[in-house]
Amino acid sequence: MTGKRIVVKVGTSTLTYATGHLNIRRVEKIVKTIADLQNAGNQMILVSSGSIALGMSKIGLRERPKDTPGKQACAAVGQCELMDMYDKQFSEYGVTVAQLLLTKYVLLEDRRRNVENAMAKLIELGVIPVVNENDTVAIDELELEVGENDSLAAIVASVAKADTLVIMSDIDGLYDKDPHKYEDAKLIEEVHGITDEIKALAGGAGSKLGTGGMATKLKAASIANENGIDMVIINGDKPELLYEVSEDKKAGTRFFAG
Repeated sequence: MTGKRIVVKVGTSTLTYATGHLNIRRVEKIVKTIADLQNAGNQMILVSSGSIALGMSKIGLRERPKDTPGKQACAAVGQCELMDMYDKQFSEYGVTVAQLLLTKYVLLEDRRRNVENAMAKLIELGVIPVVNENDTVAIDELELEVGENDSLAAIVASVAKADTLVIMSDIDGLYDKDPHKYEDAKLIEEVHGITDEIKALAGGAGSKLGTGGMATKLKAASIANENGIDMVIINGDKPELLYEVSEDKKAGTRFFAG
């Protein structure tokens, strides 16, 4: 292995427009960058949200369902769209992908070893695992709206023994105050320990299409750091920053494990 093992988590707000439809230009940039990093000798793993939003678009719903069966239906339809998209996009660069639908409980229980073995073999074969929450089964996450794919990504990074976890968000990283409200908000480039002060900087839920916010990203950072993995938050509209992250250069906000 000449490069690094990097887990990249992409959220719904990064993959789609506010309309709920796929942001094709952004997805193409993300896929191209990840494929290029894979070709350079890194081992890439993609944790992707978006199945519910894509399912809504496919079915023709304008608003996210409030009932759990409705969310399950959208996730089931959207997951087909999501993997079809990734398969076509990555194949343009000669990269093969595989679908892994997981729940955090599978990863935390004795079946974790099965996931580890499958993921290790896929990586050995040069395949990029594309991981998503199994929303048709893990209904507690759908009901609680807690943005579990951030935590899932951190657990996947632990299972995969990754070097770095990258969370793509709709902002550049963690700020000392809400950048949407305060023009003088400053980006915090390095975090050495998630203190109460750092936790206090996290806001509430994310976009209408997604469920994650900064609070879930801090939770993911805690999980990653506890397992000796650095986590970096970058803006999903700037996928080229993945090159900087892979070379341990400054980009977004890095949460150091040590």
